[in-house]
Amino acid sequence: MKNGEKTTMDLKKYLEEHFENLTLKPPLFYSWDISIRFELGNPLLFGINKEHYMEQVYYRALELFRALHKVEDEVLLVTHAYFADRPNNKVKKLNLYKKYINKKKSIRFLKLEILPDCEPDEMPDPRSNMYRYWTRCRVGDLNYIQLIKAICNHDVGIKPMIYHRVYFININNKTIFHIYDDRGCDVIASSREELMRIFEAFNGWILDYDRDRINRVFLG
Repeated sequence: MKNGEKTTMDLKKYLEEHFENLTLKPPLFYSWDISIRFELGNPLLFGINKEHYMEQVYYRALELFRALHKVEDEVLLVTHAYFADRPNNKVKKLNLYKKYINKKKSIRFLKLEILPDCEPDEMPDPRSNMYRYWTRCRVGDLNYIQLIKAICNHDVGIKPMIYHRVYFININNKTIFHIYDDRGCDVIASSREELMRIFEAFNGWILDYDRDRINRVFLG
């Protein structure tokens, strides 16, 4: 495969091949059978000490990310953004990619799709359009520590923060990692074997509310 072809891998085709019928939107956990939902922040700690709460959130998010992604792995970095307050001609490429990717080639091949976000029987409203940005890069080319912290910050009023939905699709192990907010994250995979290791290693971080469903997948 040529370098240009690798860089411009089609996101839609990749999802159809490895995550058939999956709609890339939260909650991923309830949209895919082979999935785990982890708790990042302890809600009780937030009211006691916000700083310690966020330290736990960052630690867990980064440990899970590192367990799923090797430095040499290639990922599709996908961002879903909404700009209801901006006319279409004012929507520009997200600064997120320039700030958190070190490889210029990945930024140069950044793709943008504008998708209506409505039910099939509803009339499309341009103000509800979803702007999907994505590109391909190596994990080693990402400033992933700062990126993940900014994602975790968006609901707690800490800067820098990222308001958009960010998905890490690992091409090598066919997993998708999504931090939905500071409370938790969803991890899904095309095969159970890919998640068995983190199911065992981080079992204590699994959200208890969904533990029975997760156990049926990995212990059944």
